[in-house]
Amino acid sequence: MSNYKYNDGGQLAHRSLKSGYCGTRALVIATGMGWMEAEKHLRHFTNRGNAGNGKLSIGIFKDDYDAALSALGFKWRPAPKFDGRKAKASDLTGTVIARQAKHFTCVIDGVVNDIWDCSNKMVYGYWTRAV
Repeated sequence: MSNYKYNDGGQLAHRSLKSGYCGTRALVIATGMGWMEAEKHLRHFTNRGNAGNGKLSIGIFKDDYDAALSALGFKWRPAPKFDGRKAKASDLTGTVIARQAKHFTCVIDGVVNDIWDCSNKMVYGYWTRAV
């Protein structure tokens, strides 16, 4: 079973695939929210937060992203710890948004849904919808 599935979340219809937007893409894939709605939601928090520039293509500070996801009912969870190795996306279950080094990605039952295979990158933690 592959730990990666190509999924642009509708980015190509609105933006270049070479221009970043990993936070927007992860949010769209995880929630089914429309691309422009997700951009508007995230921009609201990046304009007010640490970055203060609203430029989603160049990255989103974790605190700003956390505030945006919290407003949608997501909760932050630290990555699980495993003896002798660090957590990877394949260790995650359900539909979550994982935080990796300089990257956010949607993981669905251990399978990375993104425009590139980041399944081997360490996961620092993830957001999951509160039930």
